[in-house]
This record gives sequence, structure tokens and C-alpha cells, in this order.
Amino acid sequence: MYQYDHYDQRLVDERVAQFRDQTRRYLAGELSDDEFRPLRLQNGLYIQRHAPMLRVAIPYGNLRAAQVRKLAHIARTYDRGYAHFTTRQNIQFNWPRLEDVPEILAELATVQMHAIQTSGNCIRNVTSDPFAGVAGDEHTDPRPWAELVRQWSTFHPEFAFLPRKFKIAVNGAAEDRAVIQVHDIGLDLKRNQAGDIGFRVLVGGGLGRTPIIGEEIAAFVPWPHILSYCEAILRVYNLHGRRDNLYKARIKILVKALGIEEFRRQVEAEFAHLKDGPATLTEAEVARVARHFVDPEYATLPASDAGYEAKKAENKPFAAWAKRNVRAHKRPGYASVVLSLKATGVAPGDITAEQLDRVAELAERYSFGEVRVTHEQNLVLADVRQSDLFELWQQLRDARLATPNIGLLTDIIACPGGDFCNLANAKSIPIANAIQARFDDLDYLFDIGEIELNISGCMNACGHHHVGHIGVLGVDKNGEEWYQVTIGGDQGNHTALGKVIGPSFAAHEMPDVVESLIAVFVELRHADERFIDTVRRVGVEPFKTRVYADRAARQDQQRKVANG
Repeated sequence: MYQYDHYDQRLVDERVAQFRDQTRRYLAGELSDDEFRPLRLQNGLYIQRHAPMLRVAIPYGNLRAAQVRKLAHIARTYDRGYAHFTTRQNIQFNWPRLEDVPEILAELATVQMHAIQTSGNCIRNVTSDPFAGVAGDEHTDPRPWAELVRQWSTFHPEFAFLPRKFKIAVNGAAEDRAVIQVHDIGLDLKRNQAGDIGFRVLVGGGLGRTPIIGEEIAAFVPWPHILSYCEAILRVYNLHGRRDNLYKARIKILVKALGIEEFRRQVEAEFAHLKDGPATLTEAEVARVARHFVDPEYATLPASDAGYEAKKAENKPFAAWAKRNVRAHKRPGYASVVLSLKATGVAPGDITAEQLDRVAELAERYSFGEVRVTHEQNLVLADVRQSDLFELWQQLRDARLATPNIGLLTDIIACPGGDFCNLANAKSIPIANAIQARFDDLDYLFDIGEIELNISGCMNACGHHHVGHIGVLGVDKNGEEWYQVTIGGDQGNHTALGKVIGPSFAAHEMPDVVESLIAVFVELRHADERFIDTVRRVGVEPFKTRVYADRAARQDQQRKVANG
């Protein structure tokens, strides 16, 4: 993992001192709300429905055990004993006192963490593949490149006040696990015919109020020029992006308005000035950062551990967990393990201080002391010996982190919604909990297979509902909470936006709606077909017809009961 040098540490420490004084002056009445607002946002601090919310960056989702323990300490000491992992590889504390935030940031700085640029109209936390460095389909490790982008973008003086927030993701594998097509800039590592590393660059993707899939602006940018090319894109956006309308300020709107050809022309013109300038990467600079991401000292092991295979054969619950939560590893005898933060009755992405401490302990014992964070709100121990998997599973089960539901219907992605967020039109957590409770039968979950269900409490789409196989969006109708349903969304190499199936539903109807969708799938699916495959093959109409027919039948039955 990347370790701060003197400059990194000084940067973060000085920011803590600045914000400590800014907070003191605000609490003393020397700064107004309006004056303090941009200062707190620059440090990841929002004022939410019940209390301040502090969003902490986890660059490209990588944590050390010491950092996980510090997060546990903060949750226990300054919050209500838990924290929340988001869909952007950040972690949020929902109940800190404003007076304590400078001290929290000071504690984070001691383990090389911060909340800089986790909010505001700037370049946000750079995200990447949680299986970077260990995935078998990876052709280039994206972590050094993500770190180079992080260093370039942190406190970049020209991009501190963009028209709107700006998100960059980096992928280096055959499978896109960073969802680069729905980012402002998506960087896809490639090799050309000569074997040289470069980037396919996508631009103008994003979810939110106007969901758009990004378009290719460059098929191959050689690695020395990737930061200059990103800078050219941001300069064009900074110059022409709309600042008069919050809802039309993202780069995706500018790219659509200009058209990709004209946008590319302007970027190339800007790039002509920047190419070979100060942002040009050198082999020495790339090597400096790459040294932090060398492989750990793996043991030489057989490709398959006999004890692991025997335990799977004799223990059905362990086999079920291994099937859903254990992934192949590039090194023989090792595996990557996904820790589910989606136990029934728990808000998706939430984790207690005790669980964080346990994760840190298990990471040190079984996975070289490293923890990864996924954009699907789960955690990963990337380097576990197959021979340790049974013992690890037992301990994860004790900690309620071994729910074998990764990729299944109850592995729900959800924002905090109206329970916490000021922007939300509706609650997300109770909907997720109700659906998890309805589909709590693991045998049935395994039978219906892979289904991604995403819930957002408002159009800002923090739950990425547009790319869920089933998407749920909270909407406000005359002051009441309703839920709009889409199907057919997808992420990864075949990213697609879901289609709305019709009028919205009341909260209590949502488990029934999902049940109707699953019933159609079960009836129409071909062998080995996933839910998304069936939707693509038969279209939205059969699902729409069944959902509203079932709803009408339920309402008719309720009227009969009410009328005696």
C-alpha cells in the first residue's frame, strides 16, 4: 500500500490545523454559516438531517489494519459505535459533534487518512477495482495509476472550484469492476500492439438526475501523457461547464451539448498546449509510486488445497459461503474473500466498531494486514490462503460478516436515504431491510441466482439505482414517500441504464413488487440465465404486466376485506 512521504503528511497535518482554527472561529461566532459552509465542505463535513456527517476518503478502496482500527476508535469514541461504507469507497460517520471534528481529522492524520475533497465541487476520491493486484484477469495493476491521479488531483489549484463535483475511476482488468462508464472520466488501462501501457479514456458518464453512459474520447493515451490529457479535459469543462444551473453543471451535460466530436476537438486543442509539460509522467515517477504496490511475500503453495476442498464437501454452509464470497486469486493456493455487510436487518454498508476491530485483526492474521472496500458496500480480504478459509469463515460467522449472499438479491446496494440525508425524498434503509427479510431463505436466493438490487433515496443516485438489475428510486408525491422501479440496468463491461416499469409504489408494496418481478423471471428464464439476461431477452413488458396485475389483485382483496 502507498505510504505517505514527508510532503503528504505535512499537507494533511497543515489542513487539520487550518480546519481546527476555522471551526473554533465558527463556534465563537466569528464566521457566519455562509462563511463556514465552503470551509467545512472542503473537509468532507455536511450538515445532515440529524447531525453533521463526516465523509472520509479511502483512495481506490485500500486500507491497512491500523487504519481500520482507527476508524473503529472514531466510531466508538466520537459517533454511535458504527460507520457506513458508501458506493464511492468512502466511509461516513453520521453522528459526530461539530466540536469533535477537528480532533477526528487529527486522529485520521496519524494513520494517513483525511476527508479532503470528499465533498464540494472538486475532483473527488479516485476509485478502482477492489481486486486490483490479485485478480486473474488483470493485465495491469491500476493502483499505482490511481495513486498518481490522486496525487495530481489533490489540492490542484486550477480545479478546486469546478462547476460541479468530478469523479474519476481506473480499471486494469478484462472485467470492469470500477464502473468506469458512469464516471466523469473513466480510465481503462490497455496495452497497444507494441506492448506499451496506455489508457482508453471515457468521458461524460454519470448517474444522478440525468444518467448518461460515458463515451470514448481517446482510444489510447500513452501513459506519460495521461495526467496532461485529464488536465485538458478538466480545463475544457472548467471553462465551458454551466455554473448558472446546478442540475446542468456536470461534465456529462457539456459533453452531450457539444457532442463528443466537438468536445474531443476542444480537448485535443488544449492537450496540444499541455503535452510534454510539467504534468508529464516519467519512468522514475511511476516507479516511485509503483514500489508501494509490490506483491506481498506469497508462499509457494499447491494450486488447490486438499483440506479446503474436503471441508467444502463435508460442510454445506461453508460450501455455500465459499461459492458466493470466495474469489479466485492469481497466485496458486490463495483466494480473495468478500466480507458481506448485508446481514438481514442491518443497513447495507453499516459496520460496528467491534466488527471493524475484528476485521483489522483478521486482516493481520490472514491477509497481510490489508483490507479493501468495494463500491458495492462490502469489504475484501484480498490474500487469504485456501488452507485458512475454513477457520476464517468460522470467525467471520461469529462477527456476522459471513452472510453468503454476495451478488444475490439481498446483497443490496443502498444509500442512507431519508433516515440521514437532507437531500433524500424517501427512506432507503427500511426498504432494503423489508426486502432482505422477505427473501431471507438462502436456498431460494441461491436458486434465483445473481440479481443486483440498488436503492437510492433521491435523484442524486448515491445508491446507483440506474445500474441495478432492479433499481428503486425514492420520490416525493405530495409530501409522501413513494418508490419508482426500473429493471434492466447493469454495471461493468455491459453497463446499461434501467427502464422505468410504470407508476411508483408505496413503501409497504416494495417487497411484493420485487416478489412479482422474481416470479416472472422464474417462469421465463432459460437454464443458467441470470435475471438481467432474461430482461434483455424478453424486454420490460412481461415484468410490468405482472407487477401491476398482482398489485391490482392485492388492492382488490384488501377492499373486500375492508368491506367485510
